[in-house]
Amino acid sequence: MTRRDHRTLARTRTPGPTLYAYSASPDSKPQAVVGILHGAFEHAGKYVRVMDAWAERGIASVAIDLRGHGRSGGKRAYCRRFEDFLDDTLELERLVGETDAPALLFGHSFGGLVATNSVLARSAPWRALVLSAPFFGIPADVSRAKIFLAEIASRVVPTFALPNGIRSSDVTHDAALARVYDDDPLFVHVATARWFTETRAAQARALERASSIVMPLHVVSGTADRVVNPETTRAFFDRVGSSDKTWDKREGLYHEVLSEPEWRGIAEGLAQWVLSHA
Repeated sequence: MTRRDHRTLARTRTPGPTLYAYSASPDSKPQAVVGILHGAFEHAGKYVRVMDAWAERGIASVAIDLRGHGRSGGKRAYCRRFEDFLDDTLELERLVGETDAPALLFGHSFGGLVATNSVLARSAPWRALVLSAPFFGIPADVSRAKIFLAEIASRVVPTFALPNGIRSSDVTHDAALARVYDDDPLFVHVATARWFTETRAAQARALERASSIVMPLHVVSGTADRVVNPETTRAFFDRVGSSDKTWDKREGLYHEVLSEPEWRGIAEGLAQWVLSHA
């Protein structure tokens, strides 16, 4: 049986808005604990079913809503600097530390970018890094004009927001889940100029410094991803310095592999990898 909890956090390590956290754990002593960072514009509550599946395998997990997302405080889809999200990850690190088990860090999409920059800044206490469709490059169809507008607005009106252009039909083949996402009031449908430019800078840093990552790495990526640029994901993977790294290519799947109809098998594969590295 899975034990669940969700609550508002009192920050202890860093200043910033309130954060919201979800946790799941098995009844018995967990063999590992996974810290979870969600993608941009969504929230950690989306991962509860995956967390339950992992708990069935003896893995505890903790997920937070990053600032500006879900039930956490802060302006929606905004940051003053990308390091704000690394501060949030330090609070996640504290929560994970409450479980006496080897700790691994998981990030999906934008959460994968945050997770990567977090381990580049501070590898402890994470034993390994697991990434799902990490956001290391914007899609090729984003126009130069839009990028230029965002760069100007980031300096002049950093909170200026435009629709983020992400459609539920672009992230999953599961029509029922797509409808749930469309109706979810916690989803954010805009992106601010400062968030965009800070994210672009963080992507460049991650690619430039990838060779310094030597911890075990697992990357799962759908070949039909319409949200991130798969070529930059593969470029990052190839540059990572670890001798223990796994490229898990999923043919025909969209951006959110853990929301696809075959999500349970993917979650099971990730659980096996986590346990083998715990």
